[in-house]
Amino acid sequence: MSLSDSETASENEPDHRPSKRRKVESHNDSEPSYEERQRPISPPILRRVNDAGKPQATLPPVSSFAKPAVIPSPVQLTHIRDLPTHLNIDAVKLSDILGDPLIKECWQFNFLIDLDFLMSGFDNDIRSQVKVNVVHGHRDQESRQALYEAAVTYPNIKLITAYMPDTYGTHHTKMMVLFRHDDTAQIVIHTANMIIRDWRNMSQAVWCSPMLPRLPSSDTDDKSTSSDAPIGSGARFKQDFLAYIDYYEKPRTGPLTSQLRLYDFSSIKGALIASTPRKQRNRANPTANTTRYGWPGLQDIMRKIPTVPTTGERPVIVAQVSSIATLSSSWVDHLFNILNTSGQPFAKGATPRVIFPSADEIRRSLDGYSAGGSIHTKIQSKAQQKQVEHLRPRLCYWAGDEDGLKDDPETKNIQEAGRRRAAPHIKTYVRFKNSDMNEIDWAMVTSANLSTQAWGTLPNKDGEIRVSSYELGVIVWPALFDQVEVAPEGSTTARDVTSDGARRRTIMVPTFKADTPDVEKITIQANKIVGFRMPYDLPLVRYRDDEQPWCATADYAEPDWRGHTWKDYGLVIPGRSGTETLLEHVMGAE
Repeated sequence: MSLSDSETASENEPDHRPSKRRKVESHNDSEPSYEERQRPISPPILRRVNDAGKPQATLPPVSSFAKPAVIPSPVQLTHIRDLPTHLNIDAVKLSDILGDPLIKECWQFNFLIDLDFLMSGFDNDIRSQVKVNVVHGHRDQESRQALYEAAVTYPNIKLITAYMPDTYGTHHTKMMVLFRHDDTAQIVIHTANMIIRDWRNMSQAVWCSPMLPRLPSSDTDDKSTSSDAPIGSGARFKQDFLAYIDYYEKPRTGPLTSQLRLYDFSSIKGALIASTPRKQRNRANPTANTTRYGWPGLQDIMRKIPTVPTTGERPVIVAQVSSIATLSSSWVDHLFNILNTSGQPFAKGATPRVIFPSADEIRRSLDGYSAGGSIHTKIQSKAQQKQVEHLRPRLCYWAGDEDGLKDDPETKNIQEAGRRRAAPHIKTYVRFKNSDMNEIDWAMVTSANLSTQAWGTLPNKDGEIRVSSYELGVIVWPALFDQVEVAPEGSTTARDVTSDGARRRTIMVPTFKADTPDVEKITIQANKIVGFRMPYDLPLVRYRDDEQPWCATADYAEPDWRGHTWKDYGLVIPGRSGTETLLEHVMGAE
C-alpha cells in the first residue's frame, strides 16, 4: 500500500533580510550540535505580539496573597531523543508507559503500528507473557499481510481489524488500555503512531488516566455508570468510553468491554471526545446522557464546561494540528463556533488561531524533511490556495523563531515550550481566556486534525452529519480539579464559593518546559492552579503575508539542515539513487 493513501490522504490530514545562510554540505559524518541547529534557514524578523496587538504583559511575582495549591498538567509531552535534558523535564517515553512489569494485558489502538517497536516498550522479563491485542484499520491486503507476518514472531499478539464501513475513513485513534496483576487498569490516550519516528523526535502528547481499581464484587455496573452522570465525571467518561469501544462490535472488542465494566472510573477528571464512522442527526436538544460523536459530541461538552468570562476580554481559541484537509470556509467557521460554545455566552466572539508549521520549520526540525511525511496540507490547486488565504489571518508558526526575533524588544517576554525543533505531530485545541493567553478555559488533546473525516460534515439537506474516521481525545478544564468534582448539571458558571461561603477558585494556566505551574510567575488570584503543558511558545507569531504552510506533496529543492531535499513525496539523499519512500521515512528508516 502506498502510505500516501493512508493517514492524511483521507483527511486531505520593511523587514531586513538575515545574514547569508550557512551552506549545507552533501556529506558530513559529524552532524551539527543541537545549538547549531537553531540557525534558521529562512528570513525576515517576526514579532511576537498578543492578540490585542500589544507586547505580552510581564507578570510580576506573587506577593499579595497566599500561594495556592498546584496540580501538574494532566497532559504530558513525549521525550525527544535529540533535545538536551533540560528540555525533556517531565517528558515520557514509551517505556515509561509500557515498562511496568505488572502489566498482564495490553490493548493497542492505532493507525500505523510497528510491532517490533511496540514490543520493545515492555519490560524484558514479561515481554513474551503480556497478552497484546492490536486493533488496526488496514483494509488493503498488502498492509494487512505485512502486519500479520511481523506478528509471527510474537505468539502473544492478537491482531484485530477494526470495523471500517467508510471508504474515506481511517482508524486514526491512538489509545492503549493496560490491565495489571494488581487488579488495576489504565487508559492512555495520545497523539503518536506506534512507530519509532513518532516517539523519537516528533512533538507528541499523552494523557494517562489514574490507576483504576477493580470495583468491589458487591458493586453493579449500573451503580458505577449512572445514567445521569455529568460530563466531566469519571462515571460519564466510563459510559462514553464503553460506548466507543462497543462500536467496534462484540467479536472484536467484547472482551475489553466486559473487563472494563469491572473497574472504577471515578478518579478520572476529563471528558472523552470521540469520532466513529457513522451518520447521525444533530438534534437541537439531545438527551442528556446520550453519547454523540464528532463535532456534535464536541458541542455537547462545550455547553457543559463552566466558565467565568472576563469582562471586555476576548478569548483566543488555538487549533494546533498536524494536518489540514481541503475544507470549505463555512466548515472552518462552523468548527470554531463550536469551539467557542459555552454555557455562559461571551461578550465578544473568540479570536481564532491555527498553528501549522512552515516549510522552513520542517527544514530546520530535528529530522529535517523526513518529519514532513507525517504533516499534511495541500496548497497546489486554486481551491487549496483559496483555503490558505481564508486561513491566513489565523495561521501561526509552530516555532516562530526566525533571525532577529530574540533581539526584538517587543518579544523579550517569550515563554518557550522547548519544542521548536521537534516537528509537530501533536494535535491540541485550547481556549485561552484572554489575549494575554495566561489563563485557560479548557484544553483538548486528540488524534483529530482539521478535517470533515475526523469531526464530521456539515448537515446535508436531510439533516445528516457524516463522520468517516475513528478518533479519540480528552478535554480538561479547571473546575474538574476543584473541591467539587464538576459543576452540577444546569450550572453555567464555575462556582467561586464553597458551601460555607469561603472563597474558592481553581484556574488552569499554561506551563512551559515542565508540567507543574510556577506560582512565582502567576498573578491571577486562586486557591488552586492546574497546569497545562504547552507544546508551543507564547505569544504566537502570525504568518507573514508571503508564507506558505508545509505541503508534503510539494517539492522542496532547498536542502534541510541534513543536506536532504524533498521530491515526489519522498526524501532525496545525496549519494543515493532515487528517493526514500514515504513508508521508509515514516516508519523510521535511516
